[in-house]
Amino acid sequence: MTKRNVNENQANEQAAALARGSSEVISPAELAAKIALGRPLRIKLGMDPTAPDLHLGHSLTLKKLRDFQDAGHTVIFLVGDFTAMIGDPTGRSETRKPLSRDQIERNAETYRAQAFKILDRERTEVRFN
Repeated sequence: MTKRNVNENQANEQAAALARGSSEVISPAELAAKIALGRPLRIKLGMDPTAPDLHLGHSLTLKKLRDFQDAGHTVIFLVGDFTAMIGDPTGRSETRKPLSRDQIERNAETYRAQAFKILDRERTEVRFN
């Protein structure tokens, strides 16, 4: 992790650029303060591999993650393999069908291939839960 010299004005400009195109940033001042520390941020996105393909809406989130990468930050692409194995009961009227380990691995592989069309593979950590 390389510490960079970032003054307050640069941090505010970077935070504003990263917030551009977002519908909501919980705390722009907090984002700027974290950037001003001069350490790369670690940005996480969790995706449950319950289907073989990501959809077009995911590309918006992936593009924003790429913006963070281009600003020098690290993206963690978290594959929710455990959630897919047990079925996802959260906020649904019906629990999703649990998937086999083979199905999950196949779906996770297609997720990675699709995500890396937008994300920089070298600046992305892929993790499983």
